[in-house]
Amino acid sequence: MEEPGLGKSPDPSAGSRAEKGYTFDGAHLGEISNPALIQEESIMLNRRKRFVPGMVLLALITAVIFTVPAQAQSEAPAGKWMFSITPYLWMPNLNATLNYSPPPAGGSPSVEVGADKLLESLQAALMISGEVRKDRWSVFTDFIYLDLSNEGSTVESINFGGSAVSSSADVSTNSSLRGVVWTLGAGYAALPARPVALDVFGGLRYAGLEPSTDWQIATTVTGPGGGQTFPSSGSISERADLWNGIIGVKGLVWLGSSNWSIPYYLDVGAGSGVTWQGMLGIAYSFSWIDVKLVYRHLYFDQGGDKLIQDMSFSGPALGLTFRF
Repeated sequence: MEEPGLGKSPDPSAGSRAEKGYTFDGAHLGEISNPALIQEESIMLNRRKRFVPGMVLLALITAVIFTVPAQAQSEAPAGKWMFSITPYLWMPNLNATLNYSPPPAGGSPSVEVGADKLLESLQAALMISGEVRKDRWSVFTDFIYLDLSNEGSTVESINFGGSAVSSSADVSTNSSLRGVVWTLGAGYAALPARPVALDVFGGLRYAGLEPSTDWQIATTVTGPGGGQTFPSSGSISERADLWNGIIGVKGLVWLGSSNWSIPYYLDVGAGSGVTWQGMLGIAYSFSWIDVKLVYRHLYFDQGGDKLIQDMSFSGPALGLTFRF
């Protein structure tokens, strides 16, 4: 599919926590832990593990610019505008750590969302990408809308506004996610033709994500001070708007003189936290249509005590690219 794709992050404290909703029904469980040190070190370690591989891969692929000579003539006629549009279906699993904001007089859950069967949780989806190209210059965009529900989750701890209480008595917790991810980028073809086509690009990625969680634990949890409680059941929702500038590489590796190729894409970015995305697959080109089957991974992390501690979407995607 068209490989997906700057904006300056707004003040993280100025709106990433809007649209909160709480409903509680239920009436003491909890083991006081030290969140300030243990949780922060764990968050930073997980973030490095997920972000560093993307940076390494980006550096390796960019090195192709200097090691692979440009051969053969350009696939697109010189001076001619070329357009393409790609509707596609992506079937990602969702893995996330959500750190909801606590209300004034109570606690809020930190929730682990695990991978479930997507077809059972997918409510709605819209996925499309497109590109405009002339000579070596291009502009591309990618848009995703996802509505997932009933993702299996676990309440890992309760946040009482600076003090955390661990919880290991989760009975039944499910999370849902509704959101859009929009990427926009502009690129330059460093290698424009066979055997390797490679674009370097810069752009932005916006993600508007609204997770919600319905939980049920064995009993009410009392905060360290004794004046705050977290009920045994209830629901919570919150929204995060993430803006990240990105840089990356994308292109094709042609398999000899055949119509088969290996499409690839990789970007890394920062702004409202960090983000990276990678894609690799196989494609076959007809006269004006390409069929692509790829595996795609998309990652977000706001860091700190923000809502999206880490969130990743991973899975296969199938698309048809129409060129004109």
